[in-house]
Amino acid sequence: MSEPLLKPIRLGELTIERPLALAPMAGVTNWPFRRLCKEHGCGLVVTEFVSDKALLYDSRRTREMIQLMDDERPAGVQIFGADPDTMARAAVRVVELEQPDLIDINMGCPAPKVTKGRGGSSLLKEPEVAQEIVRQVVRAVAPLPVTVKMRIGWDARSINAVEVAQRVEEAGAQMITVHGRTREQHYSGRADWDVIAAVARAVSVPVLGNGDISDPRDAAERIRTSGVAGLAVGRGALGNPWVFSRTLHYLQTGELLPEPDVRERVETALRHLELMIAYRGEFLAVREMRKHAAWYLKGLHGSAEVRAAINQAERPEELRSLLLGYLERAEAYRAGSVRLLS
Repeated sequence: MSEPLLKPIRLGELTIERPLALAPMAGVTNWPFRRLCKEHGCGLVVTEFVSDKALLYDSRRTREMIQLMDDERPAGVQIFGADPDTMARAAVRVVELEQPDLIDINMGCPAPKVTKGRGGSSLLKEPEVAQEIVRQVVRAVAPLPVTVKMRIGWDARSINAVEVAQRVEEAGAQMITVHGRTREQHYSGRADWDVIAAVARAVSVPVLGNGDISDPRDAAERIRTSGVAGLAVGRGALGNPWVFSRTLHYLQTGELLPEPDVRERVETALRHLELMIAYRGEFLAVREMRKHAAWYLKGLHGSAEVRAAINQAERPEELRSLLLGYLERAEAYRAGSVRLLS
């Protein structure tokens, strides 16, 4: 029997049984979405990133963003900042509030509002600072595992992921997730898996590869050829929590499960809405669900008009009606009794 492509990852006392992670995404990876991904086999989730200073100012919204539920563990909290002492104190505050399974340090966000403050991917331009941040956070929260999420470099002229990875490993990071793009690329172009593979060879801690993973066959090929210990899926999971269950099944059996049909997509979107209402209340839930609902329908025949309408929905019943109406028309279209709109 062939060797399994994915093996459990052990970080101190923490075991990640299935090293398929949901990459943290601002405005996306809150509890309802994390829970759905967990239900589909995602082995590790991480919160949206939060500012070290906001944590120390005791921001109510920040406390809400890092809240972890028992049904989603193992789960980490991701923090960002540029000052080693402030980051260490913020990490301690996270532990006091939520007892996460790990602390993840953001060295990958390309957003100007983050990089202008020398945080996120800007730390790739200051490897010594990045190393000291990890060192102090590790000291502050030991024995809790500290991990790092990074990009391959600031731009094409300064790809230094191997150096930064070696530095943060020396400082005590127990796992590194590498997004195979530079800050300059943001989310354009293709992820460079050759650099991800170079990082995996250069350090002894587990490396998760991140970038352009949306299909189980691509996932398997990346694991085989890059030497990573696992994968982190970001945009490939938008409207698609099945990426985890389908990938796990493919890795375990070699069988490619079909993509979810229209009914499963709509029913999952409706359940996501109910979880979001419980989490955020109706007003905010509808506004935050617009993008998710549109992602669930993306690529489906005749969904353009309903996706446009979804983006204008104001009330839960309006959003439910749009989703159920599309499902009814889609099923009637499949039965040959109605023509779908474009």
